[in-house]
Amino acid sequence: METLLEDPMTVEHSAPLRALIADDQPAVLEALRLLLKQHGYEVETAGSPVALIRSLESRVFDLLLMDLNYTRDTTSGQEGLDLLSRIRALDHALPVVAMTAWGSVELAVEAMHRGVGDFVLKPWDNDRLLAILRAQIEQGRTRRRARQLESEEKSELLEAREIQRGLLPREIPQLAGYEIAGAWQPAHLVGGDYFDVFELGASRAALCIADVAGKGMPAALLMSNLQAMVRGSTFAALEPKALCAKVNSIIRANTGSEKFVTLFYARLDGPAKKLVYANGGHNAPVLVHADGSHERLSDGGPLLGVFPEWDYGQSEVELSSGDRLVLFTDGVTEAADSHDEEFGEARLIGLVVEHRRLGARDLQGKILEVVAAFSGGPFRDDATLLVVAVE
Repeated sequence: METLLEDPMTVEHSAPLRALIADDQPAVLEALRLLLKQHGYEVETAGSPVALIRSLESRVFDLLLMDLNYTRDTTSGQEGLDLLSRIRALDHALPVVAMTAWGSVELAVEAMHRGVGDFVLKPWDNDRLLAILRAQIEQGRTRRRARQLESEEKSELLEAREIQRGLLPREIPQLAGYEIAGAWQPAHLVGGDYFDVFELGASRAALCIADVAGKGMPAALLMSNLQAMVRGSTFAALEPKALCAKVNSIIRANTGSEKFVTLFYARLDGPAKKLVYANGGHNAPVLVHADGSHERLSDGGPLLGVFPEWDYGQSEVELSSGDRLVLFTDGVTEAADSHDEEFGEARLIGLVVEHRRLGARDLQGKILEVVAAFSGGPFRDDATLLVVAVE
């Protein structure tokens, strides 16, 4: 039994296909109108460039079939070529088929360079013309679908960015005798960097900075889960080493081995001027003292999510007036200049030492300013800073 296949153009497009025909010869317009109408098109005609633009401004078409010459006694096609930029500005995805009785290879090449999909010479062959129109309409639909999908994805990413930004502290809590400042700069609309500061009582606070492997939405999703874990009341009661071990176990159990997180988590006791921390494979924060000496906070264990179980260690450091603690992600130190030379940790340490008398907010701003000037543009990777100044 023979199966009848429906025309895919008809199946996908239940409404008539809308075609705009532009030509300065009424007889040509009528002939093309009748031809397309017989094949199910809804046709609108335009006898001049002004009418063509007016039609495009008033509605959306599936196809534009346009002559390239409108002024009597002209054959160069320049009028039509000059129209194409305005047409593309009005509808970037509109399929355009050019038609002229005065064709040349040069004209065809120039027309297609300016966005014409195909080129037809007068007098035309009806079957060939209809085949060209069908092919161009299908290509136009593909472009429109791609642009719509791109628009939807961008909208979703913008919404995700706002949600992600909402997970970061809106206002960083301050402890008496300290100034704390943070900055988060994703390289894309969403990112995998995370920092947090939250109170653990009237005079104690938790400091956290992390970097999720990867970029985009997958990294952002894992970052949001990490934030929920670190902020959870069960986790907040844990010592830094126990928190790292717990988060490591959960990440390893629920994600693939290629997904991992670097994490630095610390508990700051304000009055005692003590910082207890565990470093899970993260860039070791820099603690610069008032006299210009410095140390790195690296004790803890490997990055999280690689080993099913790990017994993390922790350390305690004494803080003094004039100390500056800088937590950062690799987007800061790996920012590269035009020769692909990275800013590097040595430059960062030297910068903090040089400007160690600045407050937390000013020091944070100075670091971002200098790194941006070094790289000559926006950060290519997520960049996050958390700065603590001991007064």
